[in-house]
Amino acid sequence: MSARLLRFFPFLAWFPISALVVRADLMAGITGALVLVPKAMAYAQLSGLPLYFGLYTAFLPAIIGALWGSSRQLATGPVAIISLMTAAAVAPLAVSNTPEYIGLALLLTLLVGLIQLLLGVLKLGTIVNFVSHPVILGFMNAAAIIIGLSQLDMLLGIPKGRSDFFLKDIWEMMWLLPHTHLPTLAMALLGLVLMLGFKKVPFLSKAGVLVAVALATLLSTTIGYDQRGSARLLDIATPQARDMVAQYEQSLQYMNSLSVRITELSARERQEEKKRDYRMAASLHHQTELLRLDVRSQETRHKELLRAIRQLRFVRPEGESAGLLYQFGMAPAGMEEDNRAWRIKSIENGEISLVGGGDVVGAVPAGLPSLRVPTLSLDGVMQLLTSALIIALVAFMESISMAKAMASKARQHIDPNQELIGQGLANVGGSFFQAYPACGSFTGSAINMQAGAKTGFAMVFNGIFVALTLLFFTPLLYHLPKAVLAVIIVLAVAGLITPHAFLHTWKANRGDGVVALVTFVVTLIAAPHLDKGILVGAGLSIGLYLYRTMAPRVAVLGRYADGTLRDVSVHKGLATSPLVTAMRFDGSLYFANVAYFEDTVLGAVADHKEAKFLLVVGDAINSMDSSGEEMLQNLVGQLRETGVQIVFSGLKKQVLDVMRATGLIDRIGEENIFATECQALKAIFARLGQEVEDDALFAQVKVMVC
Repeated sequence: MSARLLRFFPFLAWFPISALVVRADLMAGITGALVLVPKAMAYAQLSGLPLYFGLYTAFLPAIIGALWGSSRQLATGPVAIISLMTAAAVAPLAVSNTPEYIGLALLLTLLVGLIQLLLGVLKLGTIVNFVSHPVILGFMNAAAIIIGLSQLDMLLGIPKGRSDFFLKDIWEMMWLLPHTHLPTLAMALLGLVLMLGFKKVPFLSKAGVLVAVALATLLSTTIGYDQRGSARLLDIATPQARDMVAQYEQSLQYMNSLSVRITELSARERQEEKKRDYRMAASLHHQTELLRLDVRSQETRHKELLRAIRQLRFVRPEGESAGLLYQFGMAPAGMEEDNRAWRIKSIENGEISLVGGGDVVGAVPAGLPSLRVPTLSLDGVMQLLTSALIIALVAFMESISMAKAMASKARQHIDPNQELIGQGLANVGGSFFQAYPACGSFTGSAINMQAGAKTGFAMVFNGIFVALTLLFFTPLLYHLPKAVLAVIIVLAVAGLITPHAFLHTWKANRGDGVVALVTFVVTLIAAPHLDKGILVGAGLSIGLYLYRTMAPRVAVLGRYADGTLRDVSVHKGLATSPLVTAMRFDGSLYFANVAYFEDTVLGAVADHKEAKFLLVVGDAINSMDSSGEEMLQNLVGQLRETGVQIVFSGLKKQVLDVMRATGLIDRIGEENIFATECQALKAIFARLGQEVEDDALFAQVKVMVC
């Protein structure tokens, strides 16, 4: 089979495939899907999308990622971190669960896929190395805490605001703890006990999540856990609450009208720019900016109203599913209440949707996701591009780290660039079938491996099982409590919180420990804008690298007892020579440290005024740029003017190539460049003659075999 064909269709390498392998993949696919179905819906809950979008993301991206990736066990689908990052990227631009929000999420998926695909085609898989391990460590731990805290409203049945300061939202929610919905809390505790309990039962350990979900759903159906109702604005009997709801609806309608107007003006502005009518374009741009300022001022009031409405609790007369609503604690004396605390779920065109019990998944559309082309707009692309780049890199890092771990166990080869292509195609394809960004899943991949998956067909079967669920089993999901899904999320991310890893990183390198800690703190504080944590961490990591390489270790060398040259600052009392200064530079020569190299050389020459030779041991100089070459040109001339000859040993091929290409090697003189320090010292010894007959540094040169 030709390499070119495998490049375009890597899954052909699986063939020929035996019946035993197909059977193993089928069992692995079914096992993985049993766990994936409830988890996919749980992760969609994090993303701010309707829960069935988790199943859409577990369907087509899983199949495409397996067919065009390089790993045979990697499970592609929705994951907690990327789900949260999706919500963080889209939430500031639209209200969750709305058509506009869904459209932006699909556009984000397309952008993530295109970025990954482009990086893979250009063979730039190594770009992820710019995001170091300490950055990922700090980000993952902070994100895990944010994910866990983000589920508190689902676990306790109390409202949580969504603002530009996540920790503030959590703090405000803490004041509502007395309003905890006890049936919701009880359902969450039941789900937790069941999942932890089944994990300890050998034959239920893998499918324990599914069994717990099934039992919770059955209980929810039996006891009427979900209660829904409706009302109109005039049904609210308490004037203060009615006015608040009316103001919120007016604010919502006004903001929607502003958004429509901004979109229209932006489109007209681009049209005028194409016509080169820049005066009209500038006028439209000015109008757009004024409207955006109006939106920002209105947003503050809108969020205050939303927060207040979420705290409202109503009661109804016993036996009525519609009609009057009284604010909690303000019902008429003697009225028999229905013993339910009704909350406002949504308001649309004067119709108020109410919930009076625990929150459940509700109706899941039956059938496979339909083809839907993401809406491309310049404004949308520009607003999402930075987030898309961060998500693309984080998603790929999570995917490739798991793929490499499994490849080492299965003795397979992983091509990072092909994996990028596979993940990119999975997201591009998924964006046309209503999937949000997907990547390789730690949990899904581990289950795949443990269940005996041999090829990517396991994920193909996994995707087919999800498709069957969408086609035939969605009615069974209606009464699934969201509190149980929240428990699934919390348990999934609990393993990502690793304080011991911070301690280990600190012991290995304190600079890296600081990077991890700063990334952790910034990610927490900046939430829900998680990309800021990654950007600050990556910038700090690169800055730390530059700082380290700007002043690499320089060692003045002396003769050790075994004949080798070693650092005189570490080994005191080593034999040195007044006629030769030997030094080692532990770093590459590039623009950031050439001045430091020059200063250290001139400083060493100044400290050894009688020295006639300067030996630079260059074993650790891995590369040299034009700045380094220019500095050496000048340094050689300066040293010769003072009567010092510079000699090099151990220079690598890539450094010598630069010297030959620029003529620097002729200026230094090929007779002054040696393969080893031993050869260099022998040559210097021969040139100095009788002057070094009793020199301790050269004591062993005459008997050395170089």
